[in-house]
Amino acid sequence: MATNTNRPTSPHLQVYKLPLTGIISITHRMTGVMLSAGLIFFVYIVYAVAGGSNTYTAMQALMSLWLVKLIYWGFIYALFFHLCHGVRHLIWDAGKSFDRDTLNRYALIELGCSLVLTLLTLILTSE
Repeated sequence: MATNTNRPTSPHLQVYKLPLTGIISITHRMTGVMLSAGLIFFVYIVYAVAGGSNTYTAMQALMSLWLVKLIYWGFIYALFFHLCHGVRHLIWDAGKSFDRDTLNRYALIELGCSLVLTLLTLILTSE
């Protein structure tokens, strides 16, 4: 069996640049998975609250670790990003904003809004 070495090869991943809307779409799916995984953490918190003072104290000690706080704020950002992208999908369901410039502008707006909402939450909940 002879192989044809003159065939064109497909571009490799380093050559192809994913558009902003593609990156946003992938990120939307990733934040959905993060939110699902975060529900396990939420169930742990509810369990600790219902479990009495010893369990609650242990949960508070865990929540005071910097890595857990970072994960917590990542969860908050994922929540707001997923919310903003969901609003964008509602706009699409109305049949609007499908031209390339509007798609990119809305993608930037959604990133900015999710970041601002996360920062506002951080400011409003800081001690």
